[in-house]
Amino acid sequence: MLKKELGVYSLSDLLFEFPFRYVDKTQLNLIKDISSDGESVMLKGTLFNMRHVKGKRSRRLVANLKDSSGIIELVWFQGASWIHTTLEEGMIYTCYGKVNIYNGKKTIPHPELEAVAGHQKVKTKMTMDPVYHSTEKLNAKGLDGKFRKKVIQSIFKQMDRAELYETIDPYLIKKLKLCSRFQSILWIHFPQSQEQLDRATKRIKFEEIFFLQLRILLSKERRRSKLRGFIFESVGSKFLKFYNENLGFELTGAQKKVMKEIRADLGSGVHMNRLLQGDVGSGKTIVGMMSILIAIDNGYQSCLLAPTEILAYQHYQSITESLKGVAVRTAFLSGSVKGKKRKQLFQFLEQGDIDLLIGTHAILEDPVLFKNLGLAITDEQHRFGVIQRAKLWNKNPAGPPHILVMTATPIPRTLAMTLYGDLDVSVIDELPKGRKPVKTVHMTERHRPESIEFMHKEIQKGRQIYIVFPLIDESATLDLQNLQTGYEDLLQFFPKPDFQISVVHGRMKAKDKEAEMKRFVDHKTQIMVATTVIEVGVNVPNASIMIIENAERFGLSQLHQLRGRVGRGAEQSYCILMTGYKLSKNAKERIQTMCNTNNGFEIAEVDMRLRGHGDIQGTQQSGVSDFKLISLISDQVIIETARNLALLILDEDPDLTEDKHQLLKNRLKKINFKFKDWGLIS
Repeated sequence: MLKKELGVYSLSDLLFEFPFRYVDKTQLNLIKDISSDGESVMLKGTLFNMRHVKGKRSRRLVANLKDSSGIIELVWFQGASWIHTTLEEGMIYTCYGKVNIYNGKKTIPHPELEAVAGHQKVKTKMTMDPVYHSTEKLNAKGLDGKFRKKVIQSIFKQMDRAELYETIDPYLIKKLKLCSRFQSILWIHFPQSQEQLDRATKRIKFEEIFFLQLRILLSKERRRSKLRGFIFESVGSKFLKFYNENLGFELTGAQKKVMKEIRADLGSGVHMNRLLQGDVGSGKTIVGMMSILIAIDNGYQSCLLAPTEILAYQHYQSITESLKGVAVRTAFLSGSVKGKKRKQLFQFLEQGDIDLLIGTHAILEDPVLFKNLGLAITDEQHRFGVIQRAKLWNKNPAGPPHILVMTATPIPRTLAMTLYGDLDVSVIDELPKGRKPVKTVHMTERHRPESIEFMHKEIQKGRQIYIVFPLIDESATLDLQNLQTGYEDLLQFFPKPDFQISVVHGRMKAKDKEAEMKRFVDHKTQIMVATTVIEVGVNVPNASIMIIENAERFGLSQLHQLRGRVGRGAEQSYCILMTGYKLSKNAKERIQTMCNTNNGFEIAEVDMRLRGHGDIQGTQQSGVSDFKLISLISDQVIIETARNLALLILDEDPDLTEDKHQLLKNRLKKINFKFKDWGLIS
């Protein structure tokens, strides 16, 4: 049952299933002070007047507990006969339970009683009592939190301290003022005080993040020392032609800085594994394109992966357009490229007749082989799992390509340190010249006439408008405007033939979506009504208004991505967040954050605080499933301390060969045996 319900396979696993809260039994209450129904109290008094009382269906056991201030009734509905034999009248007990007050009468049903040894003046050993997560099935079998508490107490009674072996070397424990590993596990289950609980929590949190950082940094160093990267020595004619003739604008300072970092990697002989972060519209694609041209100038092929066909095809169109006159052989691959065309593409690729392949996950399929893939770029990389990206390594028989992963989803610093600690990180933190920040406003239904009037004025200026809805179909349970109704309502205010409206949603066929988007891109329609399929992808500089219906239903990062679809031209752009009147506390904070800032990194910090960090460990790209206690949101000091210490140790002793680091080395061996190391991939 424990295996099935909790994933607990051993006594060790059980010890590392920590309590999620504690009942403070260190504070005694007086009976006279009890005033609230449902209040949890800890009492100490004499038990008397035990009796069985007949009810309609069964008997119950009733007793009284008396302290210096009054009397309270205790009652047991289940196991009455057995409980009666375990209790003794006239004895002093500590009593813990939840109070029921009915018609002024105070009762504690099914209290926890513990006899106080000896005379009344002898103090009982009271603690902060652990409470464990359980499930209905475990409770039904009697394997609830109380049972687990007894088992864990039994383990500690029988266990030798040495069995919970130390993992951190003595000099570090002394330096960081940590308690021992044995103490931390004992105190996390059975703290005698808040101080013990705090010390145990600090030690366990530090150990969790410290060993992850050591693994990440060792993996990064191992990759750098063992993996030779293809050397791209020269900046050749294709790069220079594009830069001097096709680019048509000055790169921002941030773009130039990032290009220098990438060029240094590509020319160093070390395998590049770089994360490129940049807000929506900051110019990541241009940087990616210039990196591709460096690879091609040095005789290597490149590929660019995007998570959706729409985004991949948009990349293909915009890059092909940008490279006009530059002799680059470009091809597109997705699930919809079939038959003879697909077979021919595979052939050209393997012969080296294609310089750049742009596409979706289809690029990762086994039949896709390159002659000499030198650079692989993934866009919106959080949508690709590590195992998927690992397949890129098998695409070039001569060795793994350089890796550049791009994201427009800004990552909070602590999360980047943890989730992407093995990658070198570059940040484009500046928008291209001439771009004005998008003005964001919050409106409710009573502002609807104003928003319609505003849309008419913008359309008269020649601008275009996105309107995004969260649902396609009517929902009986959610009071949401859906796309179809929204479209029909719009026709009243923007009638045909004076106005044209595009409609795009996830259930349309790819070619129909493309046709509708093309109409919008070609300015044949003034308004695009869509679901979140336009979150990433479509780049229409003329679109200056983004209206998000039921904005309270969207997450912060999604709102930020949607807003990034406008503000791509030189004109002032606007984002209107339409919501209902009643908003939860979280929804209010999300809307307020969007109105207050355009800074993606600030938004990401708020988003992580509101939503949590999810899981990071293993192949589930999104999180740290192995973390029991550490929070990437509130434990920033511990995370930074652990990372800095790991860097210092590895700088001084890269292979952990010194005697003082043997405990660390042994622990890492055990952890690495448990987890397959994907760090070499990224």
